[in-house]
Formats: sequence, structure tokens, C-alpha cells
Amino acid sequence: MYEGLVTVIGGSGFLGRHIVRALARQGYRIRVAVRRPDLAGHLQPLGGVGQIHAVQANMRYPASVQAACEGADAVINLAGLLYQSGKQTCPAVHVFGARVAGRAAAEAGATHVVHLSAIGADAASPAEYGRTKAQGEDEIRDGFGDATILRPSVVFGPEDDFFNRFAGLARFLPVLPLIGGGQTKFQPVFVGDVAAAVCAALEGDAAKGKTYELGGPEVLTFEEVLSFILATIERKRFLVPIPFSVAKLEAAFLGLLPKPLLTIDQVRMLETDNIVSAQAEQAGLTLQGLGIAPQAIGGIVPEYLERFRRSGQFQPSQSAGNGT
Repeated sequence: MYEGLVTVIGGSGFLGRHIVRALARQGYRIRVAVRRPDLAGHLQPLGGVGQIHAVQANMRYPASVQAACEGADAVINLAGLLYQSGKQTCPAVHVFGARVAGRAAAEAGATHVVHLSAIGADAASPAEYGRTKAQGEDEIRDGFGDATILRPSVVFGPEDDFFNRFAGLARFLPVLPLIGGGQTKFQPVFVGDVAAAVCAALEGDAAKGKTYELGGPEVLTFEEVLSFILATIERKRFLVPIPFSVAKLEAAFLGLLPKPLLTIDQVRMLETDNIVSAQAEQAGLTLQGLGIAPQAIGGIVPEYLERFRRSGQFQPSQSAGNGT
């Protein structure tokens, strides 16, 4: 058990809660730096009394991040966003935020920094999300040269915004869109495995200054993912191929919503496969290289998607009714 202090920047979201739980189980003291500490109360039960403490910090105000990192042995930067709103933009969070986090960790004298990026981070990406993620990796290492970067594929877990989103849409839509024909490849990774990778990086199992790509044991097309979701929630829906050009037009309209169902940037990201590269596999810069056996969607996703069946968890499985 380790008793060092870890500052987790942006630790109140989906990824954050699982990473905080994993750190707490390893015995770390955890300082969660968030814009709204009053909305981070759900993290307290994840550890012992006094083990987890939320503090106010905002990337736009570097002094607040520096204060949150003061005295920390390690800093984990989880700050990121899927769609932009107001002052919360990709450049502000992914680029400027990473710069602030790296410098704050260095000034605090931290020995480890872990930065959560994403597969698809590429300076030449057609999507601003991918470009700013790549710029953020450069910024975090400019401030803290030995930062370990983790690039997960699509992350799944009970509160995810991927499987849950499409299962929710299938409740009331007669069709689901196969954007770009549905052939984009994903390698869904369990949030618990991402949390384990973070712990491994802090405990010295990951090489400092390296970039790890995190993917699950299965590579699935977008069409296969939607088919799996429909089979799991036992609903029949038409899967309709939609060209990327048409999807971008629809996204332009949906992007006007307070919480967009789809943005043009997300469509652009779908134009490229979201899987672990051959280079990362050959170099051992993967979950397996960290000694972690990735978990498949089949053993986890059905447990939290059952609520999308017509009668929720009280609906008997069709397979059970067939005696299988």
C-alpha cells in the first residue's frame, strides 16, 4: 500500500471516479482538482475517511492548478471534453490546460505525471479534437518531460457516453445511423482497465516518458457495435448507412443543441479507425505490456444496458426463454 499524495485534475467525471476508486484501493491520498468541488461529493465514499479531498481549480487560472498540485507526489491530468461550449473549448482544455498541468506538476516537485489523451491524437487529424489532443501531449511533456501518456480507445463502463447513448436512442428511434457505412473500427476498452493502467504508471510498471495505447481484446466495426447493443437490449431497429457528408450536415444542426447528440468534429473522428497501432503492439506499449489482461464488452456491458430493455432488468432474457 502506498501513502503518497496524488492530485487528479478533472477527476469527477466518468473516467475520474473509476481512477479515484482504483487509487484509493492502492492506499493513495487523493486530491481531486475540479471547477465545482460541491458537485464532487460522490467521490467521498470511494475511499476511507479523509482519503479523498476535492479542491477548486480551473485551467484558465494557472495559480489555482498550482495550488491544487502543491505537495503532490504525482499528478494525473484527466481534463478533456467531447464537445465545446462557451469558454470550454478544445484549445483551452486540451492544449492550454495540459500546459498548465505539466508546469504545475514540475513546480510542485512531483515524481510522476500521467496524462490521459486518446487514440486519434494526431497533429494532422481532420478533427480539432484529434489535433488539440496531440498538441496537449506536446504541452504536457514540455512542462514535464517524463510524463506518461495514455491513449485509450472508446472507453466503456456503467456511466459511459457511448454504449449508453446508442442504447438510449434505440428506445425511441426506429432506425440507427451507420455513419460512413458503419465500417469504422473501434477497440473498446473497459474503464477499470484504464484505471489499472494509471495505477501501473504510478507504481513504476510503465516507462516514464512513453505513450501507451489502450484497447480491449476485440476490434469491432461501428455496425458490429450497434448490432451488439440491439441484441443486448433485445430491440429490433433498422441500421441505415449514412455517408460522412450527410452525417456532417445533420451534425451541423444537432450541434446547436445544449448537449449535442453529434458534432461535425465527432463525424470527422469517425473517418479514421480508433484502434491500437501496430507500432504500439510491437513495442509493448499496450495494456498487455503493463501486465493487464483487457476485459471484453460481453462480460460487462449487458449488465448496465439491461435497463434499456422494454421492461428493464425485470424483462426475462429471450435466450433464457429459448432454453439456452
